[in-house]
Amino acid sequence: MTDFRFHELTKEDGVAKIVLNRPKHNVFNIDMMQELTQLLADLDKDKDLKCLVISGKGASWCAGVEVGDHSPELAPEMIRVFDLLLKQIENMAVPTIAAVHGACLGGGMEVAIACDMVVGSTAAVFGQPEIKLGFFPPYAAVRLPHLVGPAKAVEICTTGRRYTAEAMFRMGLLADLFEADAFDAGIAALIKEICQCSPLIIRLNKQAVNRHLNMTPDAAMKSVNDMFLNELMKTEDTQEGLNSFAEKRRAVWVNR
Repeated sequence: MTDFRFHELTKEDGVAKIVLNRPKHNVFNIDMMQELTQLLADLDKDKDLKCLVISGKGASWCAGVEVGDHSPELAPEMIRVFDLLLKQIENMAVPTIAAVHGACLGGGMEVAIACDMVVGSTAAVFGQPEIKLGFFPPYAAVRLPHLVGPAKAVEICTTGRRYTAEAMFRMGLLADLFEADAFDAGIAALIKEICQCSPLIIRLNKQAVNRHLNMTPDAAMKSVNDMFLNELMKTEDTQEGLNSFAEKRRAVWVNR
């Protein structure tokens, strides 16, 4: 296994788990963002992968991006590198899960909401405090309105307030919420649920959602129906799913 400066990686049974590991609070610097981007790009080549989980080591999930990297001299490079990381997360072929157990702030929250699902511990805390330093969070300004609505997005970005995981769950930002002492078990159950399925069909389901986000309803339905009939229905795993149901047995996926 490759050694990483700022991350830990394990991969087993179709599940990749990345742990952010830059003490004390997993604050991103440019080098850490570049390492994570490359790690994700390499994982995306694995056609047997079913899902990816990003967690954090220590008290925080990620408390943001180094304030020093926001200086006028470094800000252009920081934004370029951060944008590449966010795009890499968004473009992952498999479902991505941010498993947030502690503080998830600033750029850390932006990385979390770039994932397909954010799952939180009741001990987690979220917020975009950039305004308190005279900034705004570019990615959150674009992404949050789609997740919590424009009004709440403005509130989050312009107050710099810290929110409990329960508050974010009520807003719809979190896909699931677990008690702190049941967090690991909750994540494991979610992973197990996803991984019962074919890697190929998992990817096609994610494509079916993301490919049609900005289309009109009519165009989206035409496209998704074409995808269903001419991509999905021609896979061996879809036929295996039908056969296993008829024969009352567990499906044996071939990823084709």
